[in-house]
Parts: sequence; C-alpha cells; structure tokens
Amino acid sequence: MDTTAPLPPAADDPTLFADAARAILDPSGLGPIDRVPLISEAARRRHRVFVPADHRFKAAARFMQALWREDRGLAIGTHIDRREPHRPRRLGSRISTAAGALGSNFLHTDIVPVVTRALAYREPGAAYDVDRLRTNLLSSQPLAFNLFGPLARDLALATRFVAELMPGTLTLVTDILFEHSPGRCDPRYTADRTAYDVVLRGRDATGARAILCIEIKYSEAGHEPAPPPHPRYTEIARTTPGLFVSPDDPTLTGPACQQLYRQHCLASAMLTAGLADKATLAFIAPPSDPVAARAHEPIHRATHHAHRLSTPRRFDRGWQTTGCQLRDGVPSGKPTRKGSVAIECFVTPNL
Repeated sequence: MDTTAPLPPAADDPTLFADAARAILDPSGLGPIDRVPLISEAARRRHRVFVPADHRFKAAARFMQALWREDRGLAIGTHIDRREPHRPRRLGSRISTAAGALGSNFLHTDIVPVVTRALAYREPGAAYDVDRLRTNLLSSQPLAFNLFGPLARDLALATRFVAELMPGTLTLVTDILFEHSPGRCDPRYTADRTAYDVVLRGRDATGARAILCIEIKYSEAGHEPAPPPHPRYTEIARTTPGLFVSPDDPTLTGPACQQLYRQHCLASAMLTAGLADKATLAFIAPPSDPVAARAHEPIHRATHHAHRLSTPRRFDRGWQTTGCQLRDGVPSGKPTRKGSVAIECFVTPNL
C-alpha cells in the first residue's frame, strides 16, 4: 500500500474540494440522504441475511456486506446460534473460514501482517474473538484493523492522519496498540479487563506524552450488559477532580453508559500511574446508525465539565474507491469499506 504520497495542498477556496467530493459521491445531484435504505425482507432472505432482530441500519449494513462478499466471489460463512449450537446457519454477512484465513476480511493485504502480529503478541487476557475477527464482515474488530492497520505500518502517515482528524491531540504518533490495557485485573488501574480497541501513543505540541484512546462501534448497540463495576471505579471517579459531574450518578454504571464510564476511569488511572501526561478519548461510530452514534450521549452529559472536558466534536470523513451500482434497488457497496463513508468521532479531550 503506497502511503508515501504527500497530502494535497490546502485549497484557497475549500468549496472546491467539497464540490469535487459531491461530484464523485453524489453524481445524480439530488443531494445526500441522511439514512440507510430500508431493505425488504424478501431481498434480505434472497441474499441469506435476514435476521429478525436487526434494526434498520444493521439490516442494511448486513445486506450490503453480503453484496460486497458476492461481488468478490468469497464463499459464504456460517453463524452458530448459542441457543442452537448444533444447527449452524449460512449467513451472507460472513465469509468462510478458508477465506478468513487468507485475510479476506481486511481491505488490503498490507493489513494482514498487522493483524497477525497483533494476535501473536496479544496482551495477556486480550478479548480477541479470532473467528469473528477473520470471518464476520459486520464486526467492529476487523473494522479497527481496517481503519488503523495501515497507520500502524506507517507512523508518519498516522501522525498526518491524527493531525487532520483530531487536531490538538497528538503532533507525533510513536506507537499504535490494538485491544490495549496497561494491565488487566491490575488494581493500579481498574482491576478488571477493561480495554480500548485502539490506543495511539506519542507527543503533543508541547512535547508532553499523550495517548489517544479509541472505542469503535459498527453495528453494535453500545448498550451491552456488564456485571457491576469493580469498587475501584468508585474510588477513581470520586478521587479524580472534575472527571464526572456527579461521580455517584447511577447513570454512569447503567447499560447505556457503563463501557465509556469504565474507559474514562481507566484513562484517569493511566495518568495517575504516570503512563502519560495527557489522555484523549475518542468514540467512533457510523452516523447513519442512530443507536451506535448516540451511545456517547449519556457519558457526555455525565462528564461535561467546563474547565475539564469540552464539548465533543464531530468529524465527518468520506471517501470513494469504486463506482456504486444498484442491486435489488439499493446502492451496492460495503459500509465503511466501499463507497461513500462517513465516520462520526466524538472526542473527550485533555483528561
């Protein structure tokens, strides 16, 4: 993958770039659509992706993943329902184990060595589901590598990427870690297995050691159930000035908030342990999925503190790699992999 090409110079008139992007992403000139298509049950069944529990975004994403797989001639994979483990089901949003072993779930062959290295040198207790990583087209685990794998191979590119996407966080990226925790079950931190999908380490403009901790959602709801948090969280929340508006607010440990609550506490513990001078937490989710994109809102309300945490910022980035065709009445493509893509990134800076 060629990542050495210089970034284009800044345009005197930024509308030129916007017009060029619209010409590529919206050739009809009808304007953007702020929602995914509603896919009929018949079309979903035809492509073996009908899952009754799927909400609108997840159904559309699963459907488009199946089209992406079919376009590339990848063998269909299977899904095993925990309630019926002896009846595997062919599912269009999965690729076969053989295709997964070849790295077909990743955008470019250059990403495969990054994944292989991360798995071989995974941290003790790291929560990798290798089958899901290699064969599930609808998972945020491969998405993390598809987004940040190329950057892990080229830290100069990573530095440029962060400078554009999240200015003011890192001016130099020195390391990228996947599924990272400084110490699972270590009482110096959160005494459990809380971790980040991706962590970028480096320096900020002042030369201070900085970390950018990232949580990624694709089709996950962000409201996953979890056991009651370890008492260490209460200690961190109460003793870190300004971390939370009300450290004892039960909302923080509820299903809508608990994951980002734990990650805020972990970042605070990492700073207290001297692992960095500054921490920034980022939450990345597709804005067309209202369930995932709004998962940050409860923690934002709970952490909003004028002199500590600023309002989350939104960054939209879109790119196009191939033409988009219509199949079954909807655009053919793979969300976050092919066609027009927008990623919403909400940042809690400078803990």
